[in-house]
Amino acid sequence: MKTYLLVLTILLIFSCKNRSTETKTLEYPDRPNIVWIVCEDLSPEHLETYGGTGGKTPFLNALAAESVQYNQVFATAGVCSPSRAALITGAYQTSIGAMHMRTLAPSAAAGDAYPPGFKGYSTVLPEGMKTYPELLRMAGYYTTNNSKEDYQFRSPVTMWDESSNKAHYRNRPDPDQPFFAIFNFTISHESQVWVRANEELLVDPKDVKVPPVYPDDSISRHVLARFITNAIRMDMQVGEVIAQLKEDGLYENTIIFFYSDHGDGMPYYKRELYDRGLRAPLLIKAPFLMGGSYSEELISFVDFAPTLLSLAGVPIPESMQGQAFLGTQKAEAPRKYSFAARDRVDSEYDRVRAVTDGRFKYIRNYMPDKPNYQNVQYRLQNPLMVHLLELNEKGLLTENQARWFAPTKPGEELYDTQSDPWEFNNLVEIPEYADKLKELRKAHEDWIAKYGDLGALNEMEMVRNWWGGKDEPPITEPAQVKFENGKVSLSSATSSASIGYRKSKNDSWRVYAAPFDGNPGDSLYVNAHRIGFEPSEKAVIIQ
Repeated sequence: MKTYLLVLTILLIFSCKNRSTETKTLEYPDRPNIVWIVCEDLSPEHLETYGGTGGKTPFLNALAAESVQYNQVFATAGVCSPSRAALITGAYQTSIGAMHMRTLAPSAAAGDAYPPGFKGYSTVLPEGMKTYPELLRMAGYYTTNNSKEDYQFRSPVTMWDESSNKAHYRNRPDPDQPFFAIFNFTISHESQVWVRANEELLVDPKDVKVPPVYPDDSISRHVLARFITNAIRMDMQVGEVIAQLKEDGLYENTIIFFYSDHGDGMPYYKRELYDRGLRAPLLIKAPFLMGGSYSEELISFVDFAPTLLSLAGVPIPESMQGQAFLGTQKAEAPRKYSFAARDRVDSEYDRVRAVTDGRFKYIRNYMPDKPNYQNVQYRLQNPLMVHLLELNEKGLLTENQARWFAPTKPGEELYDTQSDPWEFNNLVEIPEYADKLKELRKAHEDWIAKYGDLGALNEMEMVRNWWGGKDEPPITEPAQVKFENGKVSLSSATSSASIGYRKSKNDSWRVYAAPFDGNPGDSLYVNAHRIGFEPSEKAVIIQ
């Protein structure tokens, strides 16, 4: 305990240095190692470097002191699967049919988790669309994911070199091979509030900050203390990854991203399109960036994938809808707006869209007859959720707390998040904001016109359209193997299929990018998979 307190004190002193907005002259390295450290369900304010809510986060403080801290970063959804779909593809989940939470699930006739008639499916990505890990692999990177995926589709074998709770850049066969590694920590996920209910708290409930969306009482404080304790433990896990990088002599030259998969995981935060559900922390440490600096540049989660490719020196495909904010392919102008969406969550359908310019937030409610509150059964395991429902039933919530449970919602909402960070005061009817309302309304409509919005379709009709009107997904055409002049070439009649191959069942799958050397009589295992279709696999003898 004394050792931990000593380390904590040193880290706090280090992290409290003055921080500026200065930047270095950007000199991007060739094929750098890149690590993404990802947490779940965490708003920026829980980190001391963003203000803090009562918990100590010394390891992230230290990382922030060597990073650029981005203050205007927004997810495209306030819940994990649609958000992660946008991250992995660089495209808005609404444009590719990955907006419902979630798609990969068993069939359900009714039940609490899914609506009547629902059948689980894997999102069929548009023609030509590839995920960033596969593009990195094709460029020679060793890619690992440890370990959550949740992309709204079944991953092809070509996507990652490793994706498991044992995946690690240390496992790459060639120590000189550049790597991209994700370490995803689930301890801050909303579920850990009740899963870890009996564990020791690391923060006193009397010391936490209670937001105005909750009553300041013992239940609110205790649940918040549990959530903040989980954030403290997540910070320790971040410290372990940093320690490994330093132990391996990789820390100084590795590009490190730290972020959350969307905003906060607490009730009236998660699944909502208010800033508290969308805004995410982002720290980026790189040799070419000024540590301890800040950025107010507006960034969307669809920008992460193109930025990653830009940093790795991999061409950004046209299928990606975001823009790079770092690297050799950095966009000429910063982003003007960030967009977000809410659709089905478990059994509950809704269609809400949002756009922000970093200060003003516009929300379009396409189903205004529904309340903001969705009766998500999963969330009822949180004692604070049950508490809020009971207080609302008794009329004991304040006006701003109770508005979540109102039977309807306005067709449009407009907020000044600078003067009204909790988005309580709808400005739609205020004349002096008419121009801003018109501007953001048009931005929203232009966004839909440019990228489309499959959320306007019936979900199962959308799926059947992908499946050619059938009740089951198509099967990817098996790969064709051609051997000529000592080279093996692979192809599939299914457009946009990814092809993986290996020479024995004990080998890792390789992603096919170009003809490779082979010999007559060699065994070859080949997997073809268009994302959203069923894969096909076969074994052949090269002839």
